[in-house]
Amino acid sequence: MTLNTFMILAASVAGTSLSAAAYSQSTTPAPPTPCSSEEYRQLDFWVGDWHAEWDNPDGTTGTGENHITRDEFGDCVIYERFSGAGLNGMSVSTYFAPLGLWRQAWVDDQGGFYSLFGGPDASDEFDFVLVNTRLTDSAPHRRMIWQDVTEDSFTWRWQGRASEEEAWSDRWVIRYTRMEE
Repeated sequence: MTLNTFMILAASVAGTSLSAAAYSQSTTPAPPTPCSSEEYRQLDFWVGDWHAEWDNPDGTTGTGENHITRDEFGDCVIYERFSGAGLNGMSVSTYFAPLGLWRQAWVDDQGGFYSLFGGPDASDEFDFVLVNTRLTDSAPHRRMIWQDVTEDSFTWRWQGRASEEEAWSDRWVIRYTRMEE
């Protein structure tokens, strides 16, 4: 094979390879944007700046603020910053597609840590529910629920029970109203 023949053959093969690569790139659909399915929007009602109010055992009214954003980690994570009643805490929540569940991790300045899972309430009794992951059989049963959700308000309940057989009871009920911009 002469050098001239080799050069023509090499150029021909290279052009075919490049054309095939260009063709496959133009016909391969772009991968979906991370966290773009509708399940990742199920907790969007919570995003915003909220005034929190609750009834204390002594009859006074407690107040706090809760700031919920998506901007820290894009559309994949909801970030919460709560302050009130001498408690400062934060959580991160995300939809975990392999299990079809929401997961939340909460930490606070009192040494609290909760790992929760759940999602929209299938019974329609509540709008959304997250249940604490119990590491031992002696750990308390805890859950949080969002109910009566509107564009500008909702009720949040932290509930507990001693065993599976007992009914859930409120430990802390917070009435949220959206802060005016």
